[in-house]
Amino acid sequence: MSTKSKDGKVEPPNEVRLVGAVSGEPEVRVLPSGDELCVFRVVVPRVPVRARTDGRRGPSVDVVDCCAWDARTRRSVATWRPGDEVSVRGALRRRFFQAGGATASRVEVEVSSARLLRRAATG
Repeated sequence: MSTKSKDGKVEPPNEVRLVGAVSGEPEVRVLPSGDELCVFRVVVPRVPVRARTDGRRGPSVDVVDCCAWDARTRRSVATWRPGDEVSVRGALRRRFFQAGGATASRVEVEVSSARLLRRAATG
């Protein structure tokens, strides 16, 4: 599904849906501007691909950085635990930041909606 810009041109969607497991404790961060966000990672299984000719196995999962800016979504995500199975919807964003005196960037999913599918087993 595409959208129309202000000038009427059709734009392709930037929409991501992930289903996977939370890899660690979500972290709420406060930026120098005072804005808050909750960052976390989702481990998403890869669809098996053909065996490599050199006999090595490729990665079987992808680990995807995600961030939630909306207050309601932040509160929900902050309750997640490692191993929880979750569904996340959002858009890919490239974010620039300063690190060690240099400008760096990363691609992450800016979460628009998130839902807990199944709690991780407690042991």
